[in-house]
Amino acid sequence: MVRRQPTRTPEPARAPAKTPEAAGHRKRRAREHRLRTATATTSAALTLVLTACAAGHDGPVARTAPAHLSGTIQLWHHYSDREAAVIQSVVDGFEKKYPDVHVEVHSGQQDTKITQVVASGGDVDALITNVNATLGTACKTMENLAPFMRRDGVRASDFQGIFAAATAFGGRRCSLPTTSDVYGLYYNTKLLARAGVTRPPRTLRELERAALKLTTYKPDGSIRTLGFDPLVGFQQNTSATFGGTAGVTWMKGGQSAIASSPQWRALLGWQHDFVEKIGYAKLKAFSAGLGDEWSANNAFQTGRIAMALDGEWRVAFIQDQAPHLAYGTAPFPVLDGSGQAYGGGFVSAADIGVSKRSGNKEAAWALVKYMTTDTDAAVRLANGIKNIPTLKSAADSPRLDAPKQYRTFLDAAAHPASRTSPVTEIGSMLTATMDDFWTGYQQRPQEGLDSGLKKVDTDIDNALSLRRAK
Repeated sequence: MVRRQPTRTPEPARAPAKTPEAAGHRKRRAREHRLRTATATTSAALTLVLTACAAGHDGPVARTAPAHLSGTIQLWHHYSDREAAVIQSVVDGFEKKYPDVHVEVHSGQQDTKITQVVASGGDVDALITNVNATLGTACKTMENLAPFMRRDGVRASDFQGIFAAATAFGGRRCSLPTTSDVYGLYYNTKLLARAGVTRPPRTLRELERAALKLTTYKPDGSIRTLGFDPLVGFQQNTSATFGGTAGVTWMKGGQSAIASSPQWRALLGWQHDFVEKIGYAKLKAFSAGLGDEWSANNAFQTGRIAMALDGEWRVAFIQDQAPHLAYGTAPFPVLDGSGQAYGGGFVSAADIGVSKRSGNKEAAWALVKYMTTDTDAAVRLANGIKNIPTLKSAADSPRLDAPKQYRTFLDAAAHPASRTSPVTEIGSMLTATMDDFWTGYQQRPQEGLDSGLKKVDTDIDNALSLRRAK
């Protein structure tokens, strides 16, 4: 997904107990943005590496779990700083349960690097990456966990359904979900009340009408306060997050189906009309003058924007950076007439799996099982990283730190209307291709919707064909 890389703006001093949470989130989101903005060339290079080096085989699984585990295993993941300390605390709990197993943790690694190291035979036993960005490219290098799960009584139904489905690929149970990001609507209650908006919008047309009422202008015609920024490329606005509001079709029969999806056309039509009513140039100028998304100067937190599409982590940011902000959260509105039910949201998960080349698969599987199915461990992970747990028992745990605004995202994660972008062999290139088109189309709609969407299909299909031919 094409999003600008956040700038690390220095933050004002805050309570020590809170500051690290926002700082850790900011750095992790920066890493995720860098991953999503990978070029087609980088993605193609990774595809070739994984294809050429996907050696290793699913090994036989013992009929019963070992009575005793020992040895040293290597865990690679993308978290850093405070969030890496949270991962380490969960690993410490695992080592306490299995005192003869030592886990060497390699933190702060880019997902692309992790998958390359695994594919090339590097010393990796267990790995945590982002599902949507990497699982489709890396699954062949990962152990099929299904035999371990059957033996040890781990069921896919232990997890929220959308995350259980997303962490398998091509008929293989490559991984299990750990925590997830869930997206929804943040709204400034004072600004909405002042404009006479009595409840958060539930459809995109309602969102547009409310946003236009909430938008105010300076004497020179430039925007003073914006109701909602509809531009793709602004903060968390992407084809994936917007697409989740409309029940769009990404793939059909193994091929891109974007151009033939009426929901895509209706969604782009809605966004085009919305942008036209304010003006693309005005929106770009306003956005350019806003504070950094990950700093205390975030536009929603400072009241420059009345409503925003954002993830559950923003609750922790507001608690830290703008504790007096009067705000609410709600499921993000859905496209009128699309058939998409209200109440869900776009979701994305982190997953953990075992490398086919692991020299100690039983210990690596034990770590995976502990981090994903142990309720206390899953709650500790969610509370520490401030994401949504994917394990049902953790989501229901009274020990989960869940303020009112956070509950919106817990409910959305379990809602049957929640959506994610497909896991494919080309990873993040799928959504990045659509993002590239959309960011250009919203600026130059005269270049044509039909031809543009057909080219998106062609580019995606060509990338898929190249990957599948290897």
